[in-house]
Amino acid sequence: MTEPLIKQNSLEAWILAARPKTLAGAAVPVMIGVALAFVDSREYPQGTFSILAATLCFLFAFVMQIDANLINDFFDYAKGTDDIEKRLGPRRACAQGWVSVDMMKRAIALTTCAACLIGLPLIFFGGMEMILIGIICVFFCFLYTTHLSYIGLGDALVIVFFGIIPVCISYYVQLHTCTIEVFMTSIACGLVIDSLLIINNYRDRDNDRDAGKNTIVVRFGERFGLYAYLATGIAACLIGIIFLSESHVLAFVLPFIYLILHFFTYLKIKRIHRGKALNICLGETARNMFIYGICVSVGILLT
Repeated sequence: MTEPLIKQNSLEAWILAARPKTLAGAAVPVMIGVALAFVDSREYPQGTFSILAATLCFLFAFVMQIDANLINDFFDYAKGTDDIEKRLGPRRACAQGWVSVDMMKRAIALTTCAACLIGLPLIFFGGMEMILIGIICVFFCFLYTTHLSYIGLGDALVIVFFGIIPVCISYYVQLHTCTIEVFMTSIACGLVIDSLLIINNYRDRDNDRDAGKNTIVVRFGERFGLYAYLATGIAACLIGIIFLSESHVLAFVLPFIYLILHFFTYLKIKRIHRGKALNICLGETARNMFIYGICVSVGILLT
C-alpha cells in the first residue's frame, strides 16, 4: 500500500510535523497541577485562583511540546537517526520531505519565540523566577534531542520536564508555594509519561543501538525496558498514597483504572516483542496516560 502524497510545506505537512497526538503529554501535568491549585485555593482568600494563569500554563506547555517535536524532527534528520527504510515509528516530516529543512529551521525559531511570549505574562502571577524556568525549559528542549537522549538521560528529563516542573509550576503560579503532596504527585505524573518514552525506545532499540543512541533500553537490555515500563505505572499509583493524607481518597483510588489498562498494554508489548506492531502499544500508552491525568484530576476535584 503506497503512502498518500503530501505536498511539501503544506498545512497537512505541518500538522503531521507538530504531532498533535503528543499534546496529551503536555496537557496531563498541567491539568493535575491546576486541579490541585484549584482545590487548595479554597484555603486562601477568595479570588486567588486565576483562570488566565491556568490558560497560559496550558498554552505554554502545548507550544513547547510542538517546539520539542519540531526540534526532534530536525536534529534526528540532521544526525541521520531517521532512516526512512529502517524507521518503525510514525514518519517524520524532514526525513519524508514533507517539510523542507530551511522551513523547519524557521518554524523552530517561531515556536520557540511564541512559547517565550506566551510564558512571559506568567511573571505577573509567579514572579520573576518564571523567566528562569522558561529559559531552562527552552535550553533543555534543545539539549535533549541534540545530546542528552543519546546518553540515556531522556527518562530523567521526562520526569523533570513532564512531571516536576509543569505540575509544580502550574500550582506555584496560583498559590506561590509548593507542598509535598504536589511534589510527589509531580513525580508520579512524570513516571506515567515516561512510560511513553520507554515503549518508544523499546520499539526502536535495534535502530537506536545501530545509531549510537544509548537509551536505557539499549544500555540495560529489552527485558529491563519491559519491566521498567510496567514499574512506572505501579510506582505512580503507589506514590498516590500521598493523597490519603490530604483526604483525597478518590485521587488515590481512581488511577487504579489506569493501572489496569497499563498492565494489559504491558502484556501486549510482551507478546508483540518487536517491530512496527508495537505502535499499537504506543497509542494505547498515550491513551492510558491521558486517562491517568483525568482520573487524578477528577479525584482531586471531587474531594
